[in-house]
This record gives sequence, structure tokens and C-alpha cells, in this order.
Amino acid sequence: MRVELQVIGAALRSIADEMGAVLIRSAFSANIKERRDCSTALFDLRGRMIAQAEHIPVHLGAMPDAVAAVQAHDPRPDEAWILNDPFAGGTHLPDITLVTRTGVGFAVTRAHHADVGAAEPGSLPAESHRLDEEGVVIPPTRLDEEVLDALVARMRNPDERRGDLRAQLAAHSLAATRLDELCARRGQSRVESAMDELYAYSERRVRAAISRFPDGRFEGADTVEAADGSELVLTIAGDELELDFAGTAPQHDGNLNCPLAVTRSACYFVVRCLADPDTPASGGAFAPVRVLAPEGSLLNARSPAAVAAGNVETSSRIVDVVFAAFGQAVPVPAQGQGTMNNLTLGNDRFTYYETVGGGQGACPDADGPSAVHVAMSNTLSTPTEALELAYPLRVERHELRLGSGGAGAHRGGDGVVRELRVLEPCRLSLVGERRTRGPQGASGGEPGRPGRNLLNGEELPAKVTRSLGPGDVVRVETPGGGGYGRVRNGH
Repeated sequence: MRVELQVIGAALRSIADEMGAVLIRSAFSANIKERRDCSTALFDLRGRMIAQAEHIPVHLGAMPDAVAAVQAHDPRPDEAWILNDPFAGGTHLPDITLVTRTGVGFAVTRAHHADVGAAEPGSLPAESHRLDEEGVVIPPTRLDEEVLDALVARMRNPDERRGDLRAQLAAHSLAATRLDELCARRGQSRVESAMDELYAYSERRVRAAISRFPDGRFEGADTVEAADGSELVLTIAGDELELDFAGTAPQHDGNLNCPLAVTRSACYFVVRCLADPDTPASGGAFAPVRVLAPEGSLLNARSPAAVAAGNVETSSRIVDVVFAAFGQAVPVPAQGQGTMNNLTLGNDRFTYYETVGGGQGACPDADGPSAVHVAMSNTLSTPTEALELAYPLRVERHELRLGSGGAGAHRGGDGVVRELRVLEPCRLSLVGERRTRGPQGASGGEPGRPGRNLLNGEELPAKVTRSLGPGDVVRVETPGGGGYGRVRNGH
């Protein structure tokens, strides 16, 4: 069975990967097709995640809540279910999740759609206060053609939205076919037994890794701009750990709030990085981890709180806080850019969304990489050719922000300069962090430079919405990562 377990496990991971390939290659929008802002996974009949493609961290750790929300409706094998409600299994509204039953469990796709009908094009407004200001809220709903048509009619560029949703459905069709083929080859009972063992195997590996950490109580704290931040108490005991955010600020009047699923996702990401990064990616890896946050707080907000920036920005700060707490027990890198630098441009004719990479923090034994998407984001940059072909935009500049990484025995990675010229009237939304305080160094390393937003050379706030005219130039300078260790001999 040991050899067969490896064979079946590899087959399940391959199916999740192939789902992602189908979704990306079939998608209409640049955000999914070019940036790959989407995720795919397979679950067993109990709703446990068994295999996932290596896509977006903030999506994957939150997917079990979506499956649980659909399971409550007792879905049939021939049904597809859709949702994006952050308080019923979602993360933020642009992330639309589809769930289907398979012969041995569930297939799940989650993709960030370039618009879901908010007042601002792109559906990532900088100044929303309630969830319904951020777009169409979809509770778990059985998806058919009538529902699909009704949903996309409430969103900009309905043909593009329909195309992206059908790309997700194509990935689900592929999953059903491949799982049926696997069961025909190996036997359904053996596939289900292998799923059980894969889940248990990941749990055993992570428990073993946690048991090698020193037991104790460790604290971390940080803030997000425009809101009080989060305070964490990390407790490690034997082969389990607890992350308690009891000291976190109350939920915010703006959109920096997180549903608890996003908070869990950020915590799971750090645990996986530090405990056993090579563990097969299943839900068993997170079984030894308990995440607590007070209801009604920034990290466990109540409906109808706005959450658009919580998923992308506050999640990044949670990662920083959890790494800071772990840093008192084990070596961790200096802080990375700590933001996704969300840039949205659009009008009634087009919507464009991207996140911009920056500097990663240096490690104890290496410089930090430059111009990468850090922590909870794992997307690509939109190629200039694809962007200019599809949108009334021109890339004026896309280069390293040299010298923005913090100095140290090992330097932090450099950020990015991204400059776009708009060619027709549109609306701009920028949602970023680390504009007033740069990512911090570690063990005496210097901080990275904070980021900047500019419009036609004039400084903009970290979070802002503006009207633009033809010829206006938006410039985003992203933060550099923190350095590690004190500079020696002037180097």
C-alpha cells in the first residue's frame, strides 16, 4: 500500500494541478489568464482538503469553510454551487468560489474576478464601509444558466465574467473525469483510503516538526495603516500550537476587516513555511493548529462589515505578526514588503486589476529576492504586451526600485517601480500598506524603504480612489524587504 499511496497521492495532486491549468488557459480576464490569480483543490467526502495546487495562499487555507458552507445544502453530484460571501465561506467578494461533488468528495476552484458589481470599477474600493458597497454578495447558491446570467448581468463586462466562470466550470468537469478515471484504475475504496492516509500523513509530519520547536508563550504585535492592528499570543506545547489574537482591535469602519477564514489562512501559511514546507499540501497539515480571534474584531469581523482590503492587506500583516511571534522561538526572515499594492483601473467598458511585487526580507543566510509577490499573494505580473493589447493602458515603466531593500549582513530584496498611463477616462483605486513605516529588519538589519503612490508626480495616500483622464500617469513604488544582521566593515 505504501507504493500505491504515493502513486494515488501523486495522481490527486496532478488532478489539482491540471484543474488549475484548465482554468488559467480557458479564462478570459488577464487577472486569471496572465496573473494566475486563482486556486484549485480536491476535498474528500468529509470536507477535508486532500490535495491542492500551489496557487494563492490566502485562497487555499480558507477553502474548507466554503466546502462546509456548501455541504450544509446537501449538494447532488450533478450540481455546481457558487459563493463569494465572506461570512459564508468566502474571503472577499471578487474571489468567487465554485464547489462540485465528485465520486470521492468535492472539487473546488476560487478565482479573483476583475469586477463583481461594486460602485467602483474593479470592486476593490478604497473607502467602502459595508459589504454591499463592494459588489454582488453571493451566498451558497446552486449554479445553473439562469443564475449565471442573472449574476453576470449585475457586474461590469458580463461576457468576460461569464467566460471566467465557465473556465472555472471547465476545471470542475476535468476534475470529475480524472477522478472517475483514477477510481476505475485503482478502485474507489482504495482511493478513499489513500485520501484518509494522505490527510493523516501530513498531520503526522507537521506534528513532528512542531514538537521540535521550543515550548513556550511568545508574543507579537503590529498595525495596519488607518486602523489599529493585531496582537498575538503564540503558545507552543508539544506537537500542537495555538495562535490567540485576543488583543486585536475591534472591527474597522473601513474595509480592512478579515473574516476568520482569512485569519486562519494567514496563520496556516506561516506554520507551513516554518514547520515542514515540503509536507504534502493537505488539510491534515493544519490539524495541530488552533486559531482564535474575538468575534467582532478586526480579524473575525461580523457581517455586514466591509472586507475588501482585509483579504489582501490585513492578511499580509497577520503573516508579519505570526512570524514575529515565531521569531522568538526559531530563526525567521526579516519582514517582506507586507502588502499586495492593489491597483485597480476601470470604467463601464473595462476593468483591470493587478497586485505589484516588492522586496522579500533577507534570511539568516541569504539576501531577500527582489520584485516578488510576498506572503499571501503568489501571482505573476501582467506582461506588458498582454496589458496593452487588452486595455486602454500603456506601461511607461516597470523596473526594480534599486536600493529600497534594507541594508544588513544580508540585504533585503528591492521593490518595484510600476508606472501606467491611462488612455481614456476611468476610475483609479489604490489599496496598499507599508507607506508610512517600512518592513522591519531582523537581528540588527535595517528596514526596507516604505512604498509610495503617485499621480502625475504628486503623492497619494496609501488607500485612495480618484477619477483619471487620458494621459494621467499612475506610479506605484513598492516597499523593499528588511535586511538581516548588522552591517559589518561598512558593507
